[in-house]
Amino acid sequence: MTFVIIGVIALLLMIFLLRRRSRKSRGVQFTPQREAMPTLLVKEVESRPSLADLGSKLGASRGVFDRIRTISGAPNPEVLSVVEEVLLRSDVGVALTTEILESLGQMSAGETVLDHVRKALLANLNRDRSVKTVAKADHVPVWLFVGVNGVGKTTTIGKLAQQQRQAGKSVVLAAGDTFRAAAADQLTQWAERTGSDIVRASEGADPGSVIHDAIGRAHARKFDLVLADTAGRRANSTNLLDELSKVRRIADRTPGEVVETFLVLDATTGQNALSQAKEFLASAGVTGIVLTKLDGTARGGIVIAIERELGIPVKFIGVGEGADDLMVFEPSAFVDSLLGA
Repeated sequence: MTFVIIGVIALLLMIFLLRRRSRKSRGVQFTPQREAMPTLLVKEVESRPSLADLGSKLGASRGVFDRIRTISGAPNPEVLSVVEEVLLRSDVGVALTTEILESLGQMSAGETVLDHVRKALLANLNRDRSVKTVAKADHVPVWLFVGVNGVGKTTTIGKLAQQQRQAGKSVVLAAGDTFRAAAADQLTQWAERTGSDIVRASEGADPGSVIHDAIGRAHARKFDLVLADTAGRRANSTNLLDELSKVRRIADRTPGEVVETFLVLDATTGQNALSQAKEFLASAGVTGIVLTKLDGTARGGIVIAIERELGIPVKFIGVGEGADDLMVFEPSAFVDSLLGA
């Protein structure tokens, strides 16, 4: 009898050790689906910022255009000089600034300089900004997020997860930035705050496998959407960009379908953001831009420059630290906020 008991204990111990070794070798950890969103977060939910609120949040950008708002006369050389300085300081870019200056000579009767500038800026913000949340039949829609370190990528994912949860969708977060432990921890906090599920791994694990497992989990449990983080890239590193291409291919395999790839850019870097973006386009198949930190020292004209140069729509803008300060980008409201309408 004693030998039987010892044998049973040994068998149980062997099973335990085998399971533990299997978990370690795989590296992926699942956090169970949360229930309702925490009460504290619900109290933080507010209506989206109004036009007046947006104007106050774009303080630095709005201030650049003060001199144009005060112009009342015809576009004489002095006026043209002011307009040129303001547009260049706002990060609109040299090409568009030149076009606007040339077109001011053909202003229609009764049109003011301010009206003409507004019309010219809006003419360069006419792209489709719809955001896809549906994949083909029996596939899981995936939003993939790319960008260099420090632009606010992980925070952006958390804020968009909150918006999708408030819209009634079930969400899985994939902590694909496995090279920075703090990124997975930060995303886990957002999962807890928003009631989202999360798949993460030990530091240094293969990011493609994490995203693959998140998609598999979402498909098995009929989740509506996967939001996948990726490691912050140095845009001039060919090896890292090649790896990003591989991650995207994995995310796009059945049962996953990448319906949006968001490039997150820091607006305070101005024209440097354009240089970063161009390096990512071919590797990641970017479908939309998220421009963060527009409430800081950024110049609002960078929004127009990015769309004009890249041909990629800005779909969301960040105008504050709050969970609801990531807004759907609306061109008319944005330009009117800059110009003081």
